[in-house]
Amino acid sequence: QVQLAESGGGLVQAGGSLRLSCAASGRTFSNRAMGWFRQAPGKVREFVAAISWSGGRPGYADSVKDRFTISRDNAKNTVYLQMNSLKPEDTAVYYCAVGHYSYITSQYDYWGQGTQVTVSS
Repeated sequence: QVQLAESGGGLVQAGGSLRLSCAASGRTFSNRAMGWFRQAPGKVREFVAAISWSGGRPGYADSVKDRFTISRDNAKNTVYLQMNSLKPEDTAVYYCAVGHYSYITSQYDYWGQGTQVTVSS
């Protein structure tokens, strides 16, 4: 059994910050990337950020570059997403995933249940 559990979502005012965490349990994920995706109401799930197993290849969607930072702690099988300067358009359910380093959802094998991030004006 593989479980991915996101946490850290909530309600924040525009310009504020949140730090999301995703803890994986049930196995280790050596040589696998971890990523964050988000899905707003009425929209498709979109790539936010990804990080290689070594942490040496972080990547970001253009919409979050210079505002979000992805990191991971392999000893804890945990990936983080530090979100700064949040905007209302960042409002979405955020999902973490494990798989092949990519910006497309189909390259990821395991998914969490999502955590809601709501940014008010």
